[in-house]
Amino acid sequence: MNITLWTLQILLALHTLTGSIWKFTNPAEKAIPSLKAIPHAVWISFSGIEIVLSVCLILPLFNRSLGIFANVAVICIAAEMLFYCIVHLLSGETNHSPIFYWGAVAVICLFIAYGRFVIQPFK
Repeated sequence: MNITLWTLQILLALHTLTGSIWKFTNPAEKAIPSLKAIPHAVWISFSGIEIVLSVCLILPLFNRSLGIFANVAVICIAAEMLFYCIVHLLSGETNHSPIFYWGAVAVICLFIAYGRFVIQPFK
């Protein structure tokens, strides 16, 4: 189980870092039209936070005592994905396919959190 959790954490870190870099170069409305309600400054702030969260996901590789940072990071990423889902639903957009993507990422985050808090905590 530990290998599965580490694999998911590393992939999530790469996914989050890639999304963060993409956010720096693309405005929210270019990403998904329903996200245009998010101010540009907040969009860029999310990008900076995602870089920090990506680093936090892999910190326990170097020092196990920093495992709490990975746990906090997956919860923050899940919360961000759920925030995008809510903004999308409130926008009145009829195409709900982005919600499946954000929901899948949130579920993966919650699986990692459950695994790290309950099944295989960092030691």
